[in-house]
Amino acid sequence: MFQKEFDSSYVGFMKDGAKWLVENTDIKLIGIDYLSVAAYDDLIPSHLVLLEGREIILVEGLKLDDIQPGIYSVHCLPLRLTGAEGSPIRCILTK
Repeated sequence: MFQKEFDSSYVGFMKDGAKWLVENTDIKLIGIDYLSVAAYDDLIPSHLVLLEGREIILVEGLKLDDIQPGIYSVHCLPLRLTGAEGSPIRCILTK
């Protein structure tokens, strides 16, 4: 994510993958270490499926470089912004 130039080949969800998550899981949050959880070629359709289907919380732009694989709890602390649909957040990860 922290590069000088935008890389459109990043990994993200296509609409069909997002739809599968909504219909077949009970996840409440998707976090990713890039600018978008949706693939570059399918930005709007993927976001619409995730946000309209069950209002899954999307956390984008995480810095996960030094995180070891494992089971964690994540706590997201958003700013309270009146009338906003999104907010910058501080994420706290605990093992």
